[in-house]
Amino acid sequence: MNTVAIIQARLDSSRLPGKVLRPILSRPLLWHVVQRVRAAAGVDDVLVATSQEASEEPIRAFCSQEKIPCFAGDKHDVLARYYHAARSCGAEAVVRVTGDSAMVDPLIVNRIIQCFAAGDYDHFSVAAGAGTEDLHQGRFPDGLDVECIRFDALERAFHEATALFQREHVTPYLWQNPRVFRLGQLLADDDYSQLRLTVDYPADFELIEHIYAELYAPSRSFGLADIVSLFERRPELAAHNRELIGAKEYLAVDPRATEKELTST
Repeated sequence: MNTVAIIQARLDSSRLPGKVLRPILSRPLLWHVVQRVRAAAGVDDVLVATSQEASEEPIRAFCSQEKIPCFAGDKHDVLARYYHAARSCGAEAVVRVTGDSAMVDPLIVNRIIQCFAAGDYDHFSVAAGAGTEDLHQGRFPDGLDVECIRFDALERAFHEATALFQREHVTPYLWQNPRVFRLGQLLADDDYSQLRLTVDYPADFELIEHIYAELYAPSRSFGLADIVSLFERRPELAAHNRELIGAKEYLAVDPRATEKELTST
Protein backbone atom coordinates (compact mmCIF):
# COMPACT_ATOMS: atom_id res chain seq x y z
CA MET A 1 0.00 0.00 0.00
CA ASN A 2 1.45 3.33 -1.10
CA THR A 3 1.34 5.41 2.09
CA VAL A 4 1.85 9.14 1.63
CA ALA A 5 2.05 11.63 4.48
CA ILE A 6 0.31 14.86 3.49
CA ILE A 7 1.22 17.84 5.67
CA GLN A 8 -1.24 20.73 5.46
CA ALA A 9 0.41 24.11 5.89
CA ARG A 10 -0.66 27.75 5.84
CA LEU A 11 0.73 31.10 6.93
CA ASP A 12 -2.42 32.99 7.90
CA SER A 13 -2.90 31.63 11.40
CA SER A 14 -4.89 34.22 13.36
CA ARG A 15 -3.20 33.41 16.68
CA LEU A 16 0.39 32.97 15.51
CA PRO A 17 0.81 34.24 11.93
CA GLY A 18 3.51 32.61 9.84
CA LYS A 19 4.23 29.99 12.48
CA VAL A 20 5.04 27.13 10.07
CA LEU A 21 8.02 29.07 8.71
CA ARG A 22 9.21 30.47 12.05
CA PRO A 23 12.76 29.26 12.71
CA ILE A 24 13.65 26.63 15.28
CA LEU A 25 17.41 26.14 15.53
CA SER A 26 17.80 28.08 12.27
CA ARG A 27 15.38 25.86 10.33
CA PRO A 28 11.69 26.57 9.64
CA LEU A 29 9.26 24.68 11.84
CA LEU A 30 7.82 23.06 8.71
CA TRP A 31 11.25 21.69 7.79
CA HIS A 32 11.43 19.91 11.14
CA VAL A 33 7.93 18.49 10.69
CA VAL A 34 8.84 17.09 7.26
CA GLN A 35 12.04 15.49 8.58
CA ARG A 36 10.24 13.93 11.55
CA VAL A 37 7.52 12.46 9.33
CA ARG A 38 10.09 11.16 6.87
CA ALA A 39 11.74 9.31 9.77
CA ALA A 40 8.63 7.14 10.22
CA ALA A 41 9.41 3.74 8.73
CA GLY A 42 5.93 3.21 7.27
CA VAL A 43 5.83 6.44 5.24
CA ASP A 44 6.65 6.02 1.55
CA ASP A 45 6.58 9.69 0.62
CA VAL A 46 5.87 13.12 2.12
CA LEU A 47 3.99 15.94 0.43
CA VAL A 48 3.13 19.43 1.67
CA ALA A 49 -0.38 20.62 0.80
CA THR A 50 -0.90 24.37 0.90
CA SER A 51 -3.35 26.67 -0.85
CA GLN A 52 -3.25 28.42 -4.20
CA GLU A 53 -3.42 31.85 -2.55
CA ALA A 54 -0.63 34.32 -3.32
CA SER A 55 -0.07 34.69 0.42
CA GLU A 56 1.16 31.08 0.57
CA GLU A 57 3.93 31.61 -1.99
CA PRO A 58 6.63 31.52 0.76
CA ILE A 59 5.56 27.94 1.59
CA ARG A 60 5.65 26.92 -2.06
CA ALA A 61 9.06 28.59 -2.47
CA PHE A 62 10.37 26.85 0.64
CA CYS A 63 9.24 23.45 -0.67
CA SER A 64 10.82 24.12 -4.05
CA GLN A 65 14.10 25.16 -2.43
CA GLU A 66 14.14 22.07 -0.19
CA LYS A 67 12.91 19.74 -2.97
CA ILE A 68 9.85 18.78 -0.95
CA PRO A 69 6.87 17.76 -3.12
CA CYS A 70 4.15 20.41 -2.80
CA PHE A 71 0.53 20.57 -3.86
CA ALA A 72 -1.50 23.79 -3.97
CA GLY A 73 -5.27 23.53 -3.63
CA ASP A 74 -8.34 25.19 -2.23
CA LYS A 75 -7.74 27.48 0.74
CA HIS A 76 -10.92 26.75 2.67
CA ASP A 77 -11.97 23.31 1.39
CA VAL A 78 -9.07 21.42 2.92
CA LEU A 79 -10.85 18.09 2.37
CA ALA A 80 -10.79 18.78 -1.38
CA ARG A 81 -7.15 19.82 -1.10
CA TYR A 82 -6.29 16.51 0.57
CA TYR A 83 -8.28 14.47 -1.91
CA HIS A 84 -6.69 16.06 -4.97
CA ALA A 85 -3.22 15.96 -3.41
CA ALA A 86 -3.59 12.26 -2.60
CA ARG A 87 -4.93 11.51 -6.05
CA SER A 88 -2.06 13.40 -7.69
CA CYS A 89 0.55 11.11 -6.13
CA GLY A 90 -1.35 7.81 -6.26
CA ALA A 91 -1.70 7.48 -2.49
CA GLU A 92 -3.59 4.41 -1.32
CA ALA A 93 -3.36 5.49 2.31
CA VAL A 94 -2.95 9.07 3.53
CA VAL A 95 -1.24 10.04 6.78
CA ARG A 96 -2.60 13.43 7.79
CA VAL A 97 -0.30 15.76 9.73
CA THR A 98 -0.58 19.52 10.25
CA GLY A 99 2.30 21.82 9.40
CA ASP A 100 2.63 23.05 12.98
CA SER A 101 3.02 19.54 14.47
CA ALA A 102 6.56 20.23 15.66
CA MET A 103 6.45 17.30 18.10
CA VAL A 104 5.04 14.68 15.73
CA ASP A 105 6.61 11.39 16.86
CA PRO A 106 7.92 9.10 14.07
CA LEU A 107 7.41 6.02 16.28
CA ILE A 108 3.76 6.93 16.84
CA VAL A 109 3.27 7.67 13.13
CA ASN A 110 4.63 4.25 12.25
CA ARG A 111 2.49 2.57 14.90
CA ILE A 112 -0.61 4.28 13.49
CA ILE A 113 0.23 2.99 10.02
CA GLN A 114 0.78 -0.54 11.32
CA CYS A 115 -2.49 -0.58 13.27
CA PHE A 116 -4.34 0.88 10.28
CA ALA A 117 -3.07 -1.83 7.95
CA ALA A 118 -3.42 -4.73 10.40
CA GLY A 119 -7.03 -3.86 11.24
CA ASP A 120 -8.15 -3.07 7.70
CA TYR A 121 -9.48 0.30 8.86
CA ASP A 122 -10.82 3.22 6.85
CA HIS A 123 -9.56 5.71 9.44
CA PHE A 124 -7.19 5.23 12.36
CA SER A 125 -6.04 8.06 14.59
CA VAL A 126 -4.08 9.05 17.67
CA ALA A 127 -6.27 9.81 20.69
CA ALA A 128 -5.32 13.50 20.85
CA GLY A 129 -6.79 16.85 19.99
CA ALA A 130 -10.23 17.36 18.47
CA GLY A 131 -12.77 14.68 19.21
CA THR A 132 -11.06 13.39 22.36
CA GLU A 133 -12.17 16.07 24.84
CA ASP A 134 -14.41 13.59 26.68
CA LEU A 135 -11.77 10.87 26.83
CA HIS A 136 -10.49 10.69 30.39
CA GLN A 137 -7.95 7.88 29.99
CA GLY A 138 -5.33 7.20 27.34
CA ARG A 139 -5.10 10.65 25.78
CA PHE A 140 -1.90 11.69 24.10
CA PRO A 141 -0.79 15.32 24.42
CA ASP A 142 -2.44 17.82 22.08
CA GLY A 143 0.04 18.31 19.26
CA LEU A 144 0.75 14.63 18.59
CA ASP A 145 -2.33 14.26 16.38
CA VAL A 146 -1.88 11.86 13.44
CA GLU A 147 -4.51 10.21 11.27
CA CYS A 148 -4.27 7.49 8.63
CA ILE A 149 -7.04 7.39 6.02
CA ARG A 150 -7.78 4.90 3.26
CA PHE A 151 -7.95 6.75 -0.06
CA ASP A 152 -11.33 5.22 -0.92
CA ALA A 153 -12.76 6.60 2.35
CA LEU A 154 -11.20 10.01 1.70
CA GLU A 155 -12.74 9.99 -1.77
CA ARG A 156 -16.17 9.15 -0.37
CA ALA A 157 -15.90 11.95 2.19
CA PHE A 158 -14.86 14.34 -0.59
CA HIS A 159 -18.03 13.53 -2.54
CA GLU A 160 -20.47 13.31 0.37
CA ALA A 161 -19.41 15.79 3.08
CA THR A 162 -21.44 19.01 2.97
CA ALA A 163 -20.84 20.84 6.26
CA LEU A 164 -18.17 23.53 6.26
CA PHE A 165 -16.75 22.01 9.43
CA GLN A 166 -16.29 18.70 7.61
CA ARG A 167 -14.67 20.31 4.58
CA GLU A 168 -12.35 22.56 6.58
CA HIS A 169 -11.09 19.90 9.01
CA VAL A 170 -10.83 16.98 6.52
CA THR A 171 -11.85 13.95 8.61
CA PRO A 172 -14.95 14.81 10.73
CA TYR A 173 -17.24 13.22 8.12
CA LEU A 174 -15.47 9.92 8.69
CA TRP A 175 -15.44 9.85 12.48
CA GLN A 176 -18.98 11.23 12.66
CA ASN A 177 -20.18 8.17 10.69
CA PRO A 178 -18.98 5.09 12.60
CA ARG A 179 -21.65 2.90 10.99
CA VAL A 180 -20.31 3.71 7.55
CA PHE A 181 -16.55 3.66 8.09
CA ARG A 182 -14.28 1.26 9.97
CA LEU A 183 -12.71 3.43 12.64
CA GLY A 184 -9.91 2.83 15.13
CA GLN A 185 -8.00 4.87 17.67
CA LEU A 186 -4.63 4.48 19.36
CA LEU A 187 -4.82 5.06 23.12
CA ALA A 188 -1.80 6.01 25.19
CA ASP A 189 -0.51 3.69 27.89
CA ASP A 190 -0.62 6.65 30.28
CA ASP A 191 -2.79 9.75 30.31
CA TYR A 192 -1.01 12.80 28.89
CA SER A 193 -3.97 15.16 28.71
CA GLN A 194 -2.18 17.63 31.01
CA LEU A 195 0.67 18.10 28.53
CA ARG A 196 0.30 20.57 25.67
CA LEU A 197 2.63 20.19 22.70
CA THR A 198 0.59 21.93 20.03
CA VAL A 199 1.63 25.31 18.57
CA ASP A 200 -1.18 27.85 18.57
CA TYR A 201 0.12 30.70 20.73
CA PRO A 202 3.48 32.37 21.44
CA ALA A 203 3.85 30.47 24.73
CA ASP A 204 3.43 27.19 22.83
CA PHE A 205 6.15 28.13 20.36
CA GLU A 206 8.50 29.17 23.16
CA LEU A 207 8.05 25.76 24.79
CA ILE A 208 8.81 24.01 21.50
CA GLU A 209 11.99 26.08 21.17
CA HIS A 210 13.09 24.99 24.66
CA ILE A 211 12.41 21.32 23.87
CA TYR A 212 14.38 21.44 20.63
CA ALA A 213 17.26 23.21 22.35
CA GLU A 214 17.43 20.35 24.86
CA LEU A 215 16.68 17.30 22.70
CA TYR A 216 17.35 17.94 19.01
CA ALA A 217 20.06 15.94 17.28
CA PRO A 218 20.42 15.62 13.49
CA SER A 219 21.01 11.88 13.71
CA ARG A 220 17.94 10.98 15.77
CA SER A 221 14.35 12.16 16.07
CA PHE A 222 13.37 12.55 19.70
CA GLY A 223 9.90 11.36 20.69
CA LEU A 224 7.26 11.53 23.38
CA ALA A 225 9.27 9.41 25.81
CA ASP A 226 12.20 11.82 25.54
CA ILE A 227 9.91 14.81 26.12
CA VAL A 228 8.32 13.21 29.18
CA SER A 229 11.79 12.47 30.61
CA LEU A 230 12.81 16.08 29.96
CA PHE A 231 9.73 17.37 31.78
CA GLU A 232 10.48 15.12 34.73
CA ARG A 233 13.94 16.68 34.96
CA ARG A 234 12.71 20.19 34.28
CA PRO A 235 9.08 20.52 35.43
CA GLU A 236 9.12 24.27 34.82
CA LEU A 237 9.11 23.53 31.08
CA ALA A 238 5.87 21.56 31.25
CA ALA A 239 4.33 24.48 33.13
CA HIS A 240 5.34 27.01 30.46
CA ASN A 241 2.01 26.86 28.58
CA ARG A 242 -0.11 25.08 31.17
CA GLU A 243 -2.70 27.86 31.27
CA LEU A 244 -3.52 27.04 27.63
CA ILE A 245 -4.40 23.39 28.25
CA GLY A 246 -7.93 22.84 27.05
CA ALA A 247 -7.92 25.80 24.66
CA LYS A 248 -9.98 24.91 21.62
CA GLU A 249 -8.25 24.84 18.26
CA TYR A 250 -11.53 25.52 16.54
CA LEU A 251 -15.15 25.99 17.48
CA ALA A 252 -17.33 22.92 17.12
CA VAL A 253 -20.43 23.31 14.98
CA ASP A 254 -23.46 21.17 14.46
CA PRO A 255 -22.18 18.31 12.26
CA ARG A 256 -25.57 18.14 10.56
CA ALA A 257 -25.30 21.72 9.31
CA THR A 258 -24.95 22.15 5.58
CA GLU A 259 -22.76 24.68 3.83
CA LYS A 260 -25.80 26.84 3.08
CA GLU A 261 -26.97 26.77 6.68
CA LEU A 262 -23.55 27.70 8.03
CA THR A 263 -23.11 30.52 5.57
CA SER A 264 -26.37 32.08 6.66
CA THR A 265 -25.59 32.14 10.39
